[in-house]
Amino acid sequence: MPTVSHQRPAAVAAATISFLFFLSACTPGTPPEEGPTNAGSSIESLPSSHIHGISVNPGTEQILLATHEGLFDMSQSPAVKKGDTLDLMGFAAAADNGVFYASGHPGPGSDLPNPLGLIRSTDGGTTWEQLSRQGESDFHALTTTKSGLVGYDGTLRTSPDGHTWSVATAGFVPASLAGTPETDIVLATTPKGLQRSEDGGKTWKPNGSAPVLEFAAFANATNAIGIEPDGAVHSSTDAGQTWTQTGRIKGQVQAITADQNKDNISRVWIVTTESALVSTDGGATFTPAATP
Repeated sequence: MPTVSHQRPAAVAAATISFLFFLSACTPGTPPEEGPTNAGSSIESLPSSHIHGISVNPGTEQILLATHEGLFDMSQSPAVKKGDTLDLMGFAAAADNGVFYASGHPGPGSDLPNPLGLIRSTDGGTTWEQLSRQGESDFHALTTTKSGLVGYDGTLRTSPDGHTWSVATAGFVPASLAGTPETDIVLATTPKGLQRSEDGGKTWKPNGSAPVLEFAAFANATNAIGIEPDGAVHSSTDAGQTWTQTGRIKGQVQAITADQNKDNISRVWIVTTESALVSTDGGATFTPAATP
């Protein structure tokens, strides 16, 4: 997903202001001329309107949403909570289906430490084990790479195994982190522009030609998707080096993911405050995801 440079100073300033305003006030993005706005009752049935992560199983298309009230399976209607009530702030899928990493806070009545530190599930989110930094870290941004994990808890950190952590060389605050277990390339979205790492998040370089993105995700080792605060959707076919605007999403985006299905079609999955949507054309068009 390729090129388009719109990093003129005025554009950067406007995008940065919009980004900061979104982070502080959750302002909805600019609506497109057309597009679906609701994917059915599953989103509406969630007890929390705050969604911090999404994972889709490429084989079964089961959609899992990480929320303030726990992890919810959208393949049933109404959505069904998996496991205990946890305030899941950071959420990332591993290479193996059903393996997830998360962070955040324990729910009411839980005896888990606060904050949770890094926790892991190997059964699709039904149960969680404590790995590291319990009582120390609430990773609001979290992703997986070929060589480990990258997380932000007020400090950007990398880990080869989820147990030991090192501080990364970075002078920015990421709104989101996007990696893939296939490579060590990581993207960090920030109000000042996109940052890119080629060594699993240890060191970073700014990508001055990229749009100022709020969300990013990898479908595979090379195909990536990004969304600006105003809803403009961009795609990249060279792992986030160059970008092309492909479309625009309606509504306030809360979480995105991307994958490659069994037919080798790259897909983009987006959750707004109203709906779950999917695109199979690099973000040019979106249709309601197949939730009951």
